[in-house]
Amino acid sequence: MHIPVLLHEVIDAFKDINSGVILDCTLGYGGHSKALLDALPNIKIVACDQDDMAIKYCQDKFKDYKDRIKIYKSNFNQIIKQIPQEDIRAILADIGVSSLQLDLNERGFALKSDNLDMRMDKENPLDAKTIVNSYSQDELQRIFMEYGELPNAKSIAQKIINARENKEITSCKELVQIIGNSNLQNRSVSIATLVFQAIRIEVNKELDVLKELLNSIQNSQIDNAKLAIISFHSLEDRIIKDKFKKWQSSCICPPKAMRCECGNNHAIGKIITKKPITPTADEIKSNSRSSCSKMRIFNIKRQK
Repeated sequence: MHIPVLLHEVIDAFKDINSGVILDCTLGYGGHSKALLDALPNIKIVACDQDDMAIKYCQDKFKDYKDRIKIYKSNFNQIIKQIPQEDIRAILADIGVSSLQLDLNERGFALKSDNLDMRMDKENPLDAKTIVNSYSQDELQRIFMEYGELPNAKSIAQKIINARENKEITSCKELVQIIGNSNLQNRSVSIATLVFQAIRIEVNKELDVLKELLNSIQNSQIDNAKLAIISFHSLEDRIIKDKFKKWQSSCICPPKAMRCECGNNHAIGKIITKKPITPTADEIKSNSRSSCSKMRIFNIKRQK
């Protein structure tokens, strides 16, 4: 089953939450939510996920927690608009792919999968197979450069174009054979892993959804609450880091402005983690998939 990353660190971040609601924006298989319910007996959880399999599993998992948890089917960029905001004391978003999604052959995420899918929500009309077989070379090159940061994006896109002229590409295993699985020069990650990351981000619009989540929090009425976000690659972490910096800044005037004209009252809180929290060596040893995780925490406290 899915092993929640940075679990002890999440509990430590929220240990002073004595009442109210913790919003788990990415319920998954309930690892973080269950630990928080057990560690903090006076809190309630509102949680969401877009994966029907995960929701069904958690409905059974939490049947003994009665009215302490409420589960919605929703992408995390929409949940803020669907729930009461006044009782929210903390927000958690673990925006990685769950181990079960990666391991289930039918979900088509993994390099060895017989399928080519990568949808977190099975109702999503766009899947990896469609991207690989219908995107133009320029479109493939764009996502490999933007979402995989691959210097050889053009040649990888060309390999896919050449291969699909002969037959449709239908599995992750076949795609790996086409693009190769050697490590990127001077890096420990393979080219195939970064290609899969890029396709998965495009399928699920992951960076757009993250930006929408952050904007929905910024524009909400949530106050006096902690926000902890766990990311798994530099593109996500960069978005979170930059947004937290903007949220902490009271003045939003252009850098070249001679004097402040914005009112100097735009900060909505304070960064708690100057550097991201990363897993311990022991956690990485027991769960290698945690190795690239980073958690940043922000304290939402709006100026009156």
